[in-house]
Amino acid sequence: MTQNPHIYAVIIGSEILDRRRKDKHFDYLSQALAKRGFSLFASLTIKDDKTLIENTYKMIKNDEQSIMLSFGGIGSTPDDLTRQLSANIFSDSTLYRHPRFEKDILERLEERAYPHPIKMADLPKNAGLLFNPINNMSGFHLEKRFFFMPGFPEMAQPMIEEIVRKYLPLAKQPFTKGFLAQCGEGRIQELMLKISDTVELSSLPMMNNEILSVEFSLSSFYKKNLEHDFSLFTDFLDAQKIEYRLL
Repeated sequence: MTQNPHIYAVIIGSEILDRRRKDKHFDYLSQALAKRGFSLFASLTIKDDKTLIENTYKMIKNDEQSIMLSFGGIGSTPDDLTRQLSANIFSDSTLYRHPRFEKDILERLEERAYPHPIKMADLPKNAGLLFNPINNMSGFHLEKRFFFMPGFPEMAQPMIEEIVRKYLPLAKQPFTKGFLAQCGEGRIQELMLKISDTVELSSLPMMNNEILSVEFSLSSFYKKNLEHDFSLFTDFLDAQKIEYRLL
C-alpha cells in the first residue's frame, strides 16, 4: 500500500439518490478510517446504472494509489450489477463459482439456494471473501485493494471493520502547520502557486462581523518542504503587517 492511499467510497443505490433510503455508509466509513489515521479521498453516490458504475470503477482503477470500498449490488437479483461489472473492470470479465461461498449458501439455504441465491457465489477470479456475521452471505475483495460489500449497513459495517483492521495499517501522520489571518484569500493567493508538489494546502475563507479572515494550513510528509513553504506565508504576513495567529 502506498504511503498516502487515495481511499474511495462508492455507494451504489438509486434508492439513496431519490431519497427512498438514507445513506448510512459515509459517516460510518469515514469514522472507521479516522481511527486508523486515514480519510476519504472521494465519496461517490451513484445510480444502479451499468455504464455509470463501469466508468466509476475505471476511474478508480486508473488511480495507482487507489483503494476502493464499494457498497451495494452484490446480490442475485437482476438489478445487482456489481459482481459482473467488477469482473469486467478489475479482472477478466468472467465470474467463477467460489467453492467456500457456494458451501456457505447451501448450508444456510439448502434447496432454496436455487435458482438465484447461489449466483452470489459467482465472483471475479481470485476473489477473497469478507465475512458477513449477519447471515454469512459474504462480501468480497480483489487484490486486497478493491472491496465490495452489501448495501445493507448492518452487513457492511462489520466488513468495514475487517477491512481497516486487516488491510489498512496505521497511517503515517503528515506534518501540519497553520494560521488564522485577518485578510482575504486574495492577499495570499499568489503565494499558493509557489507551494511544492509534496505539500498539500487547505484554505478556508471566513467572515465575522463583515471582517474577512482566512484559516490556512499546509501538510506534508516532508518536514523541510513544509517549513520552507509555510515560511513564505508567515514572512509575507509579517512584512505586510497582517495580524495572524498560529494554529
